[in-house]
This record gives sequence, structure tokens and C-alpha cells, in this order.
Amino acid sequence: MKKEIRIFFTALMFLTRLPVPKSTDHNPDYLQKAAKYFPMIGWVVGIICGLTFVAGNFLSTSIAASFCIIAGLMTTGAFHEDGFADVCDAFGGGWTKEKILVIMKDSRLGTFGVAGLIMILLLKYFLLVHIAMQISNSGGALSSFEKILHPALTIIAAHSISRWMPLLLIQNYPYVFQEDVSKSKPLASAKLRVSEILFASMMMLIPMIFLPIPYLISIAPMIIAAFWLAQFFKKWIGGYTGDCLGAVQQVTEIIFLLSIVIINKYLLSYPL
Repeated sequence: MKKEIRIFFTALMFLTRLPVPKSTDHNPDYLQKAAKYFPMIGWVVGIICGLTFVAGNFLSTSIAASFCIIAGLMTTGAFHEDGFADVCDAFGGGWTKEKILVIMKDSRLGTFGVAGLIMILLLKYFLLVHIAMQISNSGGALSSFEKILHPALTIIAAHSISRWMPLLLIQNYPYVFQEDVSKSKPLASAKLRVSEILFASMMMLIPMIFLPIPYLISIAPMIIAAFWLAQFFKKWIGGYTGDCLGAVQQVTEIIFLLSIVIINKYLLSYPL
């Protein structure tokens, strides 16, 4: 149990800026097994963002969405957003494997990265606002308490499920990089056992227990998008990098929120 707790804190340290015990470090032996806790780290980030959204919603939906996004950025140190921006720069400006990897490793942010960040943050903002409006306008379908809690639970699910999606790449595709100093490398050096994958999957699905059953449909397009991105990365660079994992998390989080808007409108009849 003590070892598992340390592995959990290793995952927490790797994916967030939250404080962890001083004994926690980037030990490769623990980092190799940390991926199974990624959905649980999504709970942590999602709870922080969800509570921030609820608090901000007492002022306005727009403020709530803004504060929610800021809370997520501060909690993770924009870890996944940084990966997404690097992927935008690398694949937008590179035309060979070598050039793509060089650009991806560059800490400077280029035009493609800036444009990508602006687009994905705006999308996230508007989708959160739309979901909150749909829930608010759902009439008698939900109680007043459910209308307050529902967006927060949706946010928690979005963070948890989207952090499960990178496991599809870790398990099924090769890790590539021109240097062996990347912090993400230990994650790829050992595949998860079946029991660990099942554990991560269960942790991913737990937030969905508290949401409408049709929301489960949203997982399908997320998996499709993750594999499409994985194939795209494999075509150009032969596999994935740590930045690619961050991009998968960001894209699938957006797809989850977009799917919820569509499900709310056409299956649950929650108007915009």
C-alpha cells in the first residue's frame, strides 16, 4: 500500500503543480507505473475546476467558465496545454521527422502554437458556457441542486476521461524522441498490465455514474480521435512523444465537452 501511495503521488507530481510529500521524485520505477493513476489525477484537477466553476457561477456563467479554465491552468501548470502548443508548432512548421522533433523540443512558442492555444481555450470556454446554459434551461428535468452540481460533475468527468486517453498511445504505439532525457520516457518503457488498465478504466468511469447514461456515448468519439491522432503521429514521426500525449488529452477533453453539448440538445432536449 505504501508503494502504491508513492506511485499515486508520483503521478500527481508529474501531471500537476500540487504539493506532494518531499519523498516523491521522478524515480523511473515509480513513474513507469504512474499512468494507471492518470484518471484519478483527473478527479483531483476536475474537482478543483468544478468547485471553481460552481463558485463563479454565483456571479455569472462567463465568469465561472473563465475561472474554471484559469484554475485548471494553475493546477497543472498548463502542462497539457504546453504539449498541445508544441505539437501545433512542430507539425505546423516541420515537414520531416527530424525537423518536427527539433521544433517540438524547442521551448519557444511559435505562431502555430499560439493560434492553437487561443483556439482550444476559446473552445473550452464556450463549451463550458453552453453546457451550463443547457443545464440552467433544462426546466423541471433537474432539481435546483442538480443544476448547480451537474456542470461540476461534467467537468470532473471531462478531466478524468481525457487523462485516460493517452494510455491508448502508451499501450499501443512506440515512444520516439531524439534524446533520452525526456521526463515522459519512463512512462513508455513499461506497458501497463491488464489489471492496471482495468483499474484505470474503472477510475475513468466512476464520475460518469453521477451523470445521465447517454453521456457514455461521448467516450466513443474520444477514443476515435485518440487513435486518429496516434496514427497521424506515427505517420510523421513513427510514434508519440510526451507532447503528443498532452495534445491527445486536450483534444479529447474538447471532444467530450462538445459531445455533451450535442447529447444535451438532441438526446436530453436541454435547450441552449
